Amino acid sequence: MVSAFDKLAHPVQKWVRSRGWRELRKIQADAIHAIVDSDDDLIISASTAAGKTEAAFLPLISQVLVDPAQTGGFDLLYVGPLKALITDQAMRLEDICHNAEIPVYPWHGDVSASVKSRALKAPKGILLITPESLEAMFIRRGLEVPRLFGAIRAVVIDELHSVLDSERGVQMRSLLTRLEIAVKRPIRRVGLSATLGDMKLASAYLRPDKAESVALMEAKGGESELLLQVRGYVAGNEDDDDDTLAAEDSVAAHLFKHLRGSDNLVFAGARQSVEKYADSLRELCERAHLPQEFYPHHASLSREHRDFVEDRLKDANLPTTAICTSTLELGIDIGDVTCVAQVGAPFSVASLRQRLGRSGRREGQPAVLRQYAVELRHDSASNFVDRLRLGLVRTIAMIELLLEGWCEPPRPDALHLSTLVHQILSVIAERGGAKADRLHRVLCQEGPFRQVSVEMFLGVLRSLGKPETGLIEQSSDGLLLLGPKGEKLAEHHRFYAVFQTPEEFRLIADGKELGTLPITNILTPGMLLIFSGRRWLVQEIHALERVIIVQPAKTGVPPRFGGDPGAIHDRVIERMFDLFESELEPAYMDPTALDMLKEARKNYAWMGFSSSPVIETSEDSHILATRRGTAKNCTLALALGAKGFKVEQHDGFLSVWTHESCDGLMQVLRCVAGGEDMDLFAHSPNLVFEKFHEHLTPELLQQDAHSCRLDVSSLQSTASMLVGTNLEETDAGPTIEPSKK
Repeated sequence: MVSAFDKLAHPVQKWVRSRGWRELRKIQADAIHAIVDSDDDLIISASTAAGKTEAAFLPLISQVLVDPAQTGGFDLLYVGPLKALITDQAMRLEDICHNAEIPVYPWHGDVSASVKSRALKAPKGILLITPESLEAMFIRRGLEVPRLFGAIRAVVIDELHSVLDSERGVQMRSLLTRLEIAVKRPIRRVGLSATLGDMKLASAYLRPDKAESVALMEAKGGESELLLQVRGYVAGNEDDDDDTLAAEDSVAAHLFKHLRGSDNLVFAGARQSVEKYADSLRELCERAHLPQEFYPHHASLSREHRDFVEDRLKDANLPTTAICTSTLELGIDIGDVTCVAQVGAPFSVASLRQRLGRSGRREGQPAVLRQYAVELRHDSASNFVDRLRLGLVRTIAMIELLLEGWCEPPRPDALHLSTLVHQILSVIAERGGAKADRLHRVLCQEGPFRQVSVEMFLGVLRSLGKPETGLIEQSSDGLLLLGPKGEKLAEHHRFYAVFQTPEEFRLIADGKELGTLPITNILTPGMLLIFSGRRWLVQEIHALERVIIVQPAKTGVPPRFGGDPGAIHDRVIERMFDLFESELEPAYMDPTALDMLKEARKNYAWMGFSSSPVIETSEDSHILATRRGTAKNCTLALALGAKGFKVEQHDGFLSVWTHESCDGLMQVLRCVAGGEDMDLFAHSPNLVFEKFHEHLTPELLQQDAHSCRLDVSSLQSTASMLVGTNLEETDAGPTIEPSKK
């Protein structure tokens, strides 16, 4: 049998020898055989720094050398999520391709015009590009796409996990479909990822029509030894004026003691927390008369500052710790990191795994995770959320799932109507006009919007064509063109990206602005939110103006831990309840964290959740232990809100307050369990979350929310569990349709 090394072209073999490698890694050898011996699409999944890039490109570059293209155009396309990652990968590929004389062209906003001009004039070799820049190429040079990519052999999608089930991922899938239509043939797709929760769903993402033919290369084992600790902090002493500040100072002191002198990443959550910890660590350096080595890193900082921090991390002679948001989560080359620290409850298991993968990249070096959990000291007025230590329990649940190798799978039934709006406008701009049937074929029949029916697609077109929207218009021969507003929108460089950071809503009470708050989950009048240490009752929501009118809510002391924005998976919530009801004492927890876990279990039993999922806390308030993730929890919250209840959402729980005009809570839950019809959108919740949602009708927004932010199919079973009803004894289920108002 011919070895994997012997299947490589001579210049590539020479490069491998120059690296001093004794042998190829198994994942690389397997990928070489798969790519050289077939034309199948391929997913290469392995831990960080396991050689995935070489696994894909060594055989692909060899094919380019052995069988040169007979027509012009780029030979290989690499699509990466970050400009910095593209720059890093370009340098790696230039090293491989130097002796092979294959040009390598990085392409993003920071690449010089001369490099781009050279690539466009004589396209060949490898093009590395972001989804946004590829989008811009379609819009600005749509008629040149066949010439530029006529010779393309394969497209390599890096950090595949980061685009599954996201607006950006759907955009990329649409662009790949449009690229294949332009060159009139399939193009091999190769996905690279360190974190995949469900390989079958990932295969369906990569090639929807032939998921079963996607070859899977998954490296088993080989991960570094893991050193892990969860440290617990009780926020302050009884006599502290600012108990939270005292706990944060303790966390900063521990970080300073154990991280200085090495390279590390500290994921501190929101930007304000990043700045706060970075400032505390800077002060500790100054007090100790030591050189500064702790720096903030987030998207609001200048490119120059972020480059400065990244360059320091690469320099082995300059110990550097970056205090960051998620900006350094993906595969930017920042050298070897000794430790990864996480302050506060993780957002997802997949994100936690990706962050941990930044550590332990050198052979023989362990991966190190320091997890910091800050919880509030209890008193007589403490909220049940703080008594149950939900932040700590979520942290442990996610770590346990991480150790088992699980992470969140994508949700394949999402409609992604915001991204569909974007792609409709993009295809029209690319071709100077398009017929409705072609748009439907390219985007829905062959593209990623398979869940969108013809009727719904026509509804989207009608919404975009409304005079008040003005994004598209139709000529006398039926050709769809960009309207004046559509042209203005598509011409702006911000159009190329389909995603945006969570919108900050202004909170206004009694005519005065309280501040801003990012809103990523469905909120409706009558619900409660927590801001600046107080509970507020939502009165009105003005989604387009990004304004929420609130009034103070007289419902007791709010919890300190309100949960992160975003959706928490059912599996995480299930594990949290397993922890409440078991005696597991993980060895990685310090004594303070372990004491807090024991205290949470004691309070869980004392409050009665061990015997009943519904706890009455007063004559007009209850706590529901739904044991459900965010989507199912939110669905029940909307159903109760439609019946007049005030509802507050937490991980696996709902707090419910009854108005005088409300029916009894248990009576309403029995009606839900029995299949009563109801309108989840009766109180006009905010449904504008994504970039192009504002151009859709309320009915379309409701359908979009049903597909990805709610789980109507679970409503009856959740209510049945809460009231102790056997679901088989009830009707088939509630009929819940989008509002027709």
